[in-house]
Amino acid sequence: MENTRNIAPMKLEVVMAIVHNDKAAYFTSLIQSYQANVHLTIPAQGTTHLILNYLGLTERPKSLILSVVRADESAKLIELLDQTFKKGKNYKGIAFTVPMTSVIGTLVYGFLSNDKRTVKEKE
Repeated sequence: MENTRNIAPMKLEVVMAIVHNDKAAYFTSLIQSYQANVHLTIPAQGTTHLILNYLGLTERPKSLILSVVRADESAKLIELLDQTFKKGKNYKGIAFTVPMTSVIGTLVYGFLSNDKRTVKEKE
């Protein structure tokens, strides 16, 4: 079995995307295509909800998608999301990344970075 402690770590980042609720599955699949193994989708509100409520208008529900991606994939992913946001009003959103400064455990890191070399095989 190969020693997993000799793996040079690839930096990880958390991608945060706020999108329309009905497009959350679409954006999650886009993000997953960039080797993201972990996604958390949370109901959210846009920044204009207070003003719209005051005016008696309703806002479309939003979703916050949190995903962990490798730093070498994040710039390409943000560019793709930016292009997708420009498709039309149903695809509007915002996305940004936050670097992860530490991950404890080789197996956890391997799962988050989608690195197959860290998977322990049965002997």
